Amino acid sequence: MAGKLKVLVYGTGFAGQGHAQAFRAAGAEVVGIVGRTPSVVSDVAAQLAIPFSGTDWQEALTTCRPDIVSIATPGGAHFAPIKQAIAAGCHVFCDKPMTESGETAAELASLARAKGVKTAYAASFRYAASVLHAKRLVAEGAIGAPTEVECISHFNLECDIPFGWSHRKEDGGGRLNNNFTHTLSIACSVIGETILSVIGEVRDDLGRAPIVEGVHNFATRRNFIPDDLNDPSLKWGESNVEWSYTVLAKLESPLADQPVSVLFKHGGLVPRFHDDHIVFYGTKGAIYIKGHYGSGQLYHWGRDKVWTELALPHDIAAAVPDVQGETEQCWHYLARMFVKDIQGEAVEPYPTFHQGSQYQQIIDLIRRNDNWTDVSHLT
Repeated sequence: MAGKLKVLVYGTGFAGQGHAQAFRAAGAEVVGIVGRTPSVVSDVAAQLAIPFSGTDWQEALTTCRPDIVSIATPGGAHFAPIKQAIAAGCHVFCDKPMTESGETAAELASLARAKGVKTAYAASFRYAASVLHAKRLVAEGAIGAPTEVECISHFNLECDIPFGWSHRKEDGGGRLNNNFTHTLSIACSVIGETILSVIGEVRDDLGRAPIVEGVHNFATRRNFIPDDLNDPSLKWGESNVEWSYTVLAKLESPLADQPVSVLFKHGGLVPRFHDDHIVFYGTKGAIYIKGHYGSGQLYHWGRDKVWTELALPHDIAAAVPDVQGETEQCWHYLARMFVKDIQGEAVEPYPTFHQGSQYQQIIDLIRRNDNWTDVSHLT
């Protein structure tokens, strides 16, 4: 494909700006950006030197004629613009969650296949350097045949973060959409992409949050927590989505004869005592990574029965994008592969709308909370 690929970004907040910078670093040309608030989108376009800005997505598609669209709004606003972009023949890079429901995600995946456009689904912490290291070690037999995985995180989020999309199921909120998507992607990347079965439980332990005007950037929402939460004039919004979850899954692995058990445990509002972590266990050892998305130090337990800190291999370290922030590094990594793939270069498989649709349908199943067996009658 001759010339630079043209990218149109939908979203002006942390993700939109991060996507724009990732595609520029990948060698593409960011030709436009769209947002809902005229003054905000105009300011962001000026800051990032993006030539076109506006609030009408269809107009932007027609005017900019992009090769790629990058969807960086909250998940509840993904369906219509992605559908329009696919109809226009654009390749689509979409942040998680793919949409607000499994049904709409499945429809978009089907439309993209029928149109023949490429898609990328940015549940992208599978590209954290230590996760890439763990994937290599597991493939090389460092833990023997994998048997189980645990993904544990406790975020202790402020309960009084202003009410917004993260509190609403219909807008793509909830911890399954915005945490589980990453950890499931990590487990699948290391163990195997085939998900055999799931069971889970969710809990909304937040209840409500203050309504505050002027919050445009998810990354800075904490700055808008009201000083006086007892102010009688303060308005409140009701949460309708989970803030904690426990999920069990079974993954098929080419490295094991039996399904691999995976525990996903996340408490959005509770404090941690030990490090958040991801652990891969096997018949001959284990790999422990610090951090809720596996972006910290990696340790290996092997024949010597001792946890040993392992240095990051030079080639993996060299491939880490030279930008600040773990989230940004992973966006850059995936955008780089996506651009190369569209240009006809050989790349390793990456998450697409197939995974995005599958994950969204799994989230719908978990949210039903109907996996319980009543044992109260047992004596």
